[in-house]
Parts: sequence; C-alpha cells; structure tokens
Amino acid sequence: MKPVIVWFRQDLRLADNPALHAAAASGTPLICLFVLDDTSPGDWTWGGASRWWLHHSLTALDNSLDGKLVLRRGDSAKVLKSLVKDTGADTVMWNRCYEPFAVERDTALKVELVKDGVTVQSFNGALLHEPWALKTKTGNKPFRVFTPFWKSMRALDVAKPLPAPGKLRHHKIESDRLKDWKLLPTRPDWSKGFDWTPGEKAAHDALYDFLGDVGDYGTARDLPDRDGTSRLSPHLHWGEISTRQTWHAVRARSHSHGSETFLKELGWREFCGQLLFHNPGLPTQPLDQRFAKFPWRKSQKDFDAWTRGQTGIPIVDAGMRQLWQTGWMHNRVRMIVASLLIKHLGIHWRDGEAWFWDTLVDADLASNSANWQWVAGCGADAAPFFRIFNPVLQGKKFDPRGVYVRRFVPELKDVPDRFVHEPWDAPQPPANYPKPIVDLAAGRMRALQAFRALKQ
Repeated sequence: MKPVIVWFRQDLRLADNPALHAAAASGTPLICLFVLDDTSPGDWTWGGASRWWLHHSLTALDNSLDGKLVLRRGDSAKVLKSLVKDTGADTVMWNRCYEPFAVERDTALKVELVKDGVTVQSFNGALLHEPWALKTKTGNKPFRVFTPFWKSMRALDVAKPLPAPGKLRHHKIESDRLKDWKLLPTRPDWSKGFDWTPGEKAAHDALYDFLGDVGDYGTARDLPDRDGTSRLSPHLHWGEISTRQTWHAVRARSHSHGSETFLKELGWREFCGQLLFHNPGLPTQPLDQRFAKFPWRKSQKDFDAWTRGQTGIPIVDAGMRQLWQTGWMHNRVRMIVASLLIKHLGIHWRDGEAWFWDTLVDADLASNSANWQWVAGCGADAAPFFRIFNPVLQGKKFDPRGVYVRRFVPELKDVPDRFVHEPWDAPQPPANYPKPIVDLAAGRMRALQAFRALKQ
C-alpha cells in the first residue's frame, strides 16, 4: 500500500488538523513530515526566538506521533519530490499557509506533483475563514478597515474543530536528528529566561488557564503588571492549537464583555492574515504609498539603545528587556515601544519589524507586518500618524505603581512610585540608569513636522 505524506508546517498538532485527519481516514500508512527550509523566503526565514520554539514544538509533536515524525532540511519542493520518488507515495496533504512566498511555493509544487501523477490535497487549518471569503459589500474587494471586516466575520459560523485521529499507521523511513539542526542558542544561551512550554498539550493548558479569567480580559489585557493576557499567540502561530479550537472554547465558556473582546482580538489576527494574503508587499512596502517618501531618520546609536532597553524611558526599556529575556512582550507595551521608535526617534518601522521578527517567539509575518504599519500610520485601518503615544503617560496609566517597570528595570527599584516613570525628576535620580535619549516633546514635534511635509 502506497503511503500518504502529511506535510506539517505551522500546524504542529494532532487535533483539528484537517490534513492529518483526512490522511488518517484513508487508512494508509503515513509519512508525517516536517521540512526546515532555509532556502526561502529570503529575509523571512525564522528568527532566533522562533527557532527556539520550533525545536521544542517539534519535540512535543514527535512524542505525540510515537517518535515517528520525519525531519528533513532543505528546499521544500525538492524534499517533497524526492520523498515521493523514494517511497512511492501517491498522495501529499498539507494545511495551507498564506504568506506570499508560501503561496507561490505551494502553488508551483502542486502543479509539479500533479503533473507527476501525485494527488495533492490542501486544507484550511490556520484561519477561521479563508482570506478570500470576506469581501466588502460595495466593490466586492478585500477589507481595509477592521470594524466592517469584524462585523462581516462575526456574522459567519465557525466550523467545529476536528478530533485528533486514533491510532496512526506509519511508513518506516529515516529521519534527520533534530539536535543536528542546532535550533537552540548556545554561546551565549539567551533563552535562559524563556518561561514557555511549547507543544499541543501546553497550548491547551494555557487556553484553559486563561478561560478562568477571560471575563476580566477587556480590562486586564492592558495592564502589563498583571497576568491578564492569554499568552496563546506563539501556540496559535505554530498551530499547536487552532484558532477554531480557541474560538469555540471561549464561546462555550463565557459570553462576557471580556470574552467578546478576546474574540475580537482573534478577529484582528484574521484581519492581518487576509491583509497579507491580498497585499504580498505588506512586510516591506507601506499600504499608504505616501509613506514611501517619508524622511526616516538613521541612527544606529538610538536604534541600539532601543533594542537593549537603554532609552532612559522606563516603560519602553521594561518592554524591550522583557522581549529579550522572555521572547515575548505585553501587547500594550508593544504599541508603546513601537510608537517611540517610529514617532519620537523617527526610525523606519521596518527596522523595528525586523527586530521583533528575530526576538519574538510569536513572530507571525502577517501580524508583525500589519501591526507595525498600524502604529506607523501607513497601514490598513491605521492609527493616524499624529496619534503619538506619550510613553510617560502610558506608563502612569497602565503601570501606575511601576510594578512592571521595576520587574525588568531593577535600576529603578528604589525610585518612589510618583517618579518611577520620570526618574529624571526624582530628588535623587538613579545614577546607574541612562538619561532619556530623546526629548519627548521635541521628538513629537519633529514627527508632526515630517508628516505635514509629507501631506504637502
């Protein structure tokens, strides 16, 4: 009996995995394959934090598959075609990816395999709805504004998740050794502070932990000193749990304002996905073409201070240090640090986007690109460029006692609460903490002047 190849990508789970479900239902032996493709997509090969997560997630998936996960490294198309030839497999199944390079690769590969007599089936295992399913009522075009997108999406039913398959039959074949891929950092090991457990089981544990607090999500999600977010983003990104599973679990558990706010965040994730699908240049080109001529500032010194959490702006430094130490940053703080880099420092949003891509365990191309453009004011449904976060006021509002700031900026541990977000005004400013690298008022005025010039 000829085997079926199930090509795992960003769907590292057994339950609600349409490709695996269909393959298992065929009753034939399976080759459960993961390919580490470093040959493409150019600038968007996985960053360091993503590779750390991937190593542990593949370990968990292999355990779930009784040690039968097959690993290959190289050009995905060449690996698939070679495997088909070597094993005699006549069917390949995968769940769709929607990044531009993935769409191009998968489309070409499908044509080549079908030409060789191989059956190819692809499924939606990542999104609640296909990115081409939702269109505006006028013009029948993809949405560029979130609110009407959300209203349209919210009116649709979400398919029920599929159960995990029963006992699987595996086709015996040699596999690469995961440790030979060297996905984990060594010298130095910057992942020592990562407090994550990747894998399908851990994803469901995180979801059910969150369900107990989802009623407070509407308020708690903005407070970085509290554990008020779901922390599901890396699990969702790597497909250790599906958006469908998450959606239905939240709906079944709660009908509160908090749960509706969380569902809306899942909707924003969908919005980002369809934006990237319909705008392949999203990671590098502003959707608002006026910004193609924006006079961005170049300052390696300021950029380095930002990446290291040495800007002298407490809430910003806390966020950037949290990112480096844990591979993640609180959502509210992400907006604050991005705004400082773009608006006050005048540095290109693509530089921040690239840094997040390398350091976030949940570095998702669609969400990362769309959200950086949103903060910059050049994306879909973007915040106006003149809406500039004041990081001091943001810190006072969302971390009033400086609990979050002190957790990651210990230099400020002895600064009184009233000065923790403005330590330069304290009677005794901490000697070991840098002075602000930018005057916030002057930086704001410079940004507004650049934007006015752009409009003219």
